Amino acid sequence: MNNILFSHSYFLRFDPKQWSMGQPYAPLGTLYAASLMRENGYNVSLFDTMFVADPAEVEPVLKEIVPDFFVIYDDGFNYLTKMCLTNMREAAFDMCKMAKARSCTVIVSSSDSTDRYEEYLKEGADFVLIGEAEQTLLELVNHIKAGEQGTDFIPGLAFINKEGKVQKTVARPVLKDLDSLPLPAWDLVDLEPYRDSWLKNAGYFSINMGTTRGCPFKCNWCAKPIYGNRYNSRSPQNVIKELKMLKERYPIDHIWFCDDIFGLKPGWVLEFAQLIQQENLRTRFKIQSRADLLVEEELVNALAAAGCENVWIGAESGSQKILDAMDKGTTIEQIHTATKAMKQAGIKPSFFIQFGYPGEEKADIALTIKMINELLPFEIGISVSYPLPGTLFYDRVKADLKKKTNWTDSDEMALMFTNTFAPTYYKQLHKYVHKNYHMHLAKNSMVKLIKNPLDISIGSLKKALSVFYYTPATFIERLKLNQLEKA
Repeated sequence: MNNILFSHSYFLRFDPKQWSMGQPYAPLGTLYAASLMRENGYNVSLFDTMFVADPAEVEPVLKEIVPDFFVIYDDGFNYLTKMCLTNMREAAFDMCKMAKARSCTVIVSSSDSTDRYEEYLKEGADFVLIGEAEQTLLELVNHIKAGEQGTDFIPGLAFINKEGKVQKTVARPVLKDLDSLPLPAWDLVDLEPYRDSWLKNAGYFSINMGTTRGCPFKCNWCAKPIYGNRYNSRSPQNVIKELKMLKERYPIDHIWFCDDIFGLKPGWVLEFAQLIQQENLRTRFKIQSRADLLVEEELVNALAAAGCENVWIGAESGSQKILDAMDKGTTIEQIHTATKAMKQAGIKPSFFIQFGYPGEEKADIALTIKMINELLPFEIGISVSYPLPGTLFYDRVKADLKKKTNWTDSDEMALMFTNTFAPTYYKQLHKYVHKNYHMHLAKNSMVKLIKNPLDISIGSLKKALSVFYYTPATFIERLKLNQLEKA
């Protein structure tokens, strides 16, 4: 009872938009769990589903390794797994059944299984780990290996008891000392396909790291089933240790620090930046943060000094009314201030934008578009409001939801509840806003070219000339949007 085969349920091929982008990140949460189990004497291996075409490909791996435990442990750091996409859920069910047929003890840990543990148990899982799961996994596997009976005393579990009923144990306290965890088991994953995909599609190779867990802010639409409404941080020294290891072992060009909120702890970013400079480890990286945290010049400058080149913030809306309805806790003024501060420091600000939140009207949408056009972020990621179980937003609209409660893949963009406009309007709005954004970027490039003709390059000329494509394209998308608005 010493062999564990780890896997996860994110299949890049089942998510057409992400497959075409070709910028995948390894399952970091899975690697953490595998590392902890290996540190405690278990033989661990990984079936990485990232580039797999069919869940059935796990069959020969199960046959070869003959694991005692098959653990589907999803990457709770990746927003794509938090979306609980039905393509991935069905693939997880298939793998559960295949592993169960080979007499494995099947254990699942994911955002989706935390919300839908009864369904996973019915589809072949013996245990579902609820919430943050490394310590629960270790305690559970040790208990089973020792041949001891009963698991109802182990916190953070769901299982079917002797009476045939689904039982859920008390919640496990969160792990506060993140430095106590071993570094992720990066040696288990074959990074060459990741590297090849990144080089082909982006021209550089990016790898993911986590420095914190959780988010203390209370945006009422944000699902946090794994790490919750708290915030614990690794020490800067511990992060530097992993960064040095990665740079020594792998030819990486870039880091995505995949925290919900990077560097919230007072003084953390300043200390991190100092250590980066002392160790000569400056590496290009991107993070996620909030507008209200990036209004301080000292913090923004420290990020830039450490190598930060891109910050994604949840701008969400250009309407203060909508931000307040979301319990976002930020202001439009802070978005403007933070964006300007980042640009001055040489950091590229990028915006997450959300349309379709209950109560949003045409005037609110216009304010969001106006904000994008004025601030011209480096990139924008547009979505429609997506209700996930466990959120106040979900509770608010669940009576309006029919059978469909999750998207199939990350680009479905279906509005699943009744709102100001029909679902088709929001899909067209997505197209229009993107074209309009690129048109304004092109106009801005044209203005810069006219003002500074000596700075001309092939890249800047192409950007400026793209105005002749995006202007009529934006006009056409606007006409289509107007038709849907009247429908």
